[in-house]
Amino acid sequence: MRVGLIIYGSLDTRSGGYLYDRKLVEYLRSQGDSVEIISLPWRNYTAHLTDNLHVKLPSNLDILIQDELNHPSLIVANHARHPYPIISLVHHLRCSERRPAWQNIFYRWVEQKYLRSVDGFIFNSKTTETVVNSLVENEKPGIVAYPPTDRFGDPVSEREIIEPAKSDKLRILFLGNLIYRKGLHTLLEAVSSKHSPFRIDVVGSLTSEPQYAKQIQEYISQNQLSSFVFLHGPLDKEPLIDKLKNAHVLVVPSSYEGFGIVYLEGMCFGLPAIGTTAGAASEIITDGVDGFLIEPENAFALSERLKLLDERQDILLQMSLAARARYLRQPTWEETAGRIREFLLRQIDGFSV
Repeated sequence: MRVGLIIYGSLDTRSGGYLYDRKLVEYLRSQGDSVEIISLPWRNYTAHLTDNLHVKLPSNLDILIQDELNHPSLIVANHARHPYPIISLVHHLRCSERRPAWQNIFYRWVEQKYLRSVDGFIFNSKTTETVVNSLVENEKPGIVAYPPTDRFGDPVSEREIIEPAKSDKLRILFLGNLIYRKGLHTLLEAVSSKHSPFRIDVVGSLTSEPQYAKQIQEYISQNQLSSFVFLHGPLDKEPLIDKLKNAHVLVVPSSYEGFGIVYLEGMCFGLPAIGTTAGAASEIITDGVDGFLIEPENAFALSERLKLLDERQDILLQMSLAARARYLRQPTWEETAGRIREFLLRQIDGFSV
């Protein structure tokens, strides 16, 4: 099978979406398929729309996968005659994110045009599938294929969970690039006291939204949080594993997640996850069992949940064990990727120009 994959920038970009793309490429190649990476340059949204003036699709493929992130660049090219099926890999829609209504009206219009131009879908969650189907009244073939969550291998043992839970100071891990959508500002507001009993480790790129990262650094300084909030930038696998093993709880209060690989990755280490009610976090987190779901931007609710976990080690331990159990229920990436490959082969067999 000759497969093309269209992305922006580098496949090695650190994010959950690019991890999905990267692991899918690795799996397909391991099965003997050839995969051509077609990289379009990262620019701004308006510049991406101008790509429609010149972007053309390759001809020597059996099937083309497009990361939906690239939607503004591909509408015209997709509408041109193509000799193979085009499958959109949808992590989440831009118009699902929180922003002024008039902006999302525009993004929704562009994404609708793009979604109507493809022949099928790979969805990273049931939530994403529902949103796409409601947007384009979709009757095209699709598959819900959850992202790879087993890059760290087997989960920690129950014994490894019990010992850290006895520690005095609650250790919080925020894992995600410093972009507004990920909600680090909500976490900092929730603990904005120089007498906070917590330790917060922040792991993620400081360059994805430089202005936001600067605002975060200024907030930490102005509110005297630097004694317990530590910005580490992106970390390689082993240092990241060390942070995961030494944390008690994972907090990523995003305003929207198409799935939320990070929550399950934390659960691999017995970390209860705190996410929000927006997006697909509820497909992973059962509120009050293996983590908490709060409303986006609700720093007070987050503060109350953290206070509970800090004061009640019995609840922290119970939720940590439940988080590990939730991780074990998730399908392996090998199983998921195998289903994706079967789906791709069916689309090739059933395609007619």
